[in-house]
Amino acid sequence: MSFYRNRYFLSGILLILLGLQFRRVESFVLNERSTRFVARMTNTPLVDNSTTLGSIFEPVTPVPRKRVTPPRWLGLSLIAFGCVITFHSFVIPRHREG
Repeated sequence: MSFYRNRYFLSGILLILLGLQFRRVESFVLNERSTRFVARMTNTPLVDNSTTLGSIFEPVTPVPRKRVTPPRWLGLSLIAFGCVITFHSFVIPRHREG
């Protein structure tokens, strides 16, 4: 499968839109399943049970939810990279069948 002009254009537009979304959003709150996945991959506990009181009340803790705050530069870099790919799609020759 070759990467033609329209696929470059679409991926550039999607990167621009994703970058705009990262610029507008301050933080994301992950659901329980995603939080457990992140905790398993980073080897961090879901609940801080370093105290005896924490270990006693661990079964009654609320559903863990992690808050992710993306860095400010991420949105701008996605927008810039999307613009470069979109402009590159304009200089690619059109695909001709046969």
